[in-house]
Amino acid sequence: MTQQTHEPGTPPTAPGPATAPTTPTAVGPAPAPAPATLGAPPVPPLAEPRPLAEPRVWPRTFHDRLTAPLPGLKALARFAREGAVRPGPEGLADIPRLPYEPAPLPRVDAGTLAVTWAGHASWIVQAGGLTVLTDPVWSRRILGTPARVTPVGVPWDDLPRVDAVVISHNHYDHLDAPTLRRLPRDTPVFVPAGLGRWFRRREFTCVTELDWWEGAELAGVRFDFVPAHHWSKRTLTDTCHSLWGGWVLTVPGGRRVYFAGDTGYGHWFSRIGRRYPGIDLALMPIGAYDPRWWLSDVHCDPEEAVQATLDLGARRMAPMHWATFVLSAEPVLEPLTRVRTAWEKAGLDRADLWDLPVGASRTLD
Repeated sequence: MTQQTHEPGTPPTAPGPATAPTTPTAVGPAPAPAPATLGAPPVPPLAEPRPLAEPRVWPRTFHDRLTAPLPGLKALARFAREGAVRPGPEGLADIPRLPYEPAPLPRVDAGTLAVTWAGHASWIVQAGGLTVLTDPVWSRRILGTPARVTPVGVPWDDLPRVDAVVISHNHYDHLDAPTLRRLPRDTPVFVPAGLGRWFRRREFTCVTELDWWEGAELAGVRFDFVPAHHWSKRTLTDTCHSLWGGWVLTVPGGRRVYFAGDTGYGHWFSRIGRRYPGIDLALMPIGAYDPRWWLSDVHCDPEEAVQATLDLGARRMAPMHWATFVLSAEPVLEPLTRVRTAWEKAGLDRADLWDLPVGASRTLD
């Protein structure tokens, strides 16, 4: 098994220490595609789909995939000294104003693409005739954080039959065991490399593990696992023992949804857009970003999320990863106001910013 530390079809870079992703200097309109340069590698074709539930062998660690070093002793000491990981009273005062408008799920057919925000990184994606859950967290509380500040946008009993689940990584706010226990054990689950054993221990029978740039198909819908600027950890002894990333769902006819999972800003977005052109909708995290010295490598702020959407070449953006759990120090409404401002400054069509309330849906016919 060869680890894909670079994009397939491009020359690998020489090994070296991990470096932090670059930060955009300004948000602006998406640049026109650059003309092909003599000697530049062509965009490689997508990999052949892997078989569903294929047995795989993975390395013990994925530390070499980090795009920034994990915090060292000096950063941990500063974190312990400053300890600002929650907003003050003034930052929490707007909790009653957080947008929450639950409504019935839209009725769709196989040719319709619809998304419903259940909260945090949990979406109900209806695409290609399938109902897909992303990072489903229906629990009121997760380990290490206060209870959710908005209810789940869609009651579990109101969900249609779940045809598939995609998981971005194993952090508790994205991989929630109590929620997953509600699913039939034959539900197809698509997970990062190294995470399959977690599901198999819980008797899931159709678990497909993928490396970056790999894909698999279910009922004509393609699921591609793509890189992210993040990390993984669930216990004291499993740091980076499984991979992390986002997902590109492509339905028959070519429409695409990109689910970023959890990520900082960096070079992967433009590479994802190059390999998967024509993304119709990017589900992008905009919260849990303050303090920046602690979180910038692993969580986009709102301006970076807009820039990442431009880098992807995505036509629309739906913000997520805010208004659900209080995970960091920014005021609870700030992500929404900042992303709206960044979108306007970029000169983008306001109708293409799908800033949904928790529980709301949007349909692309």
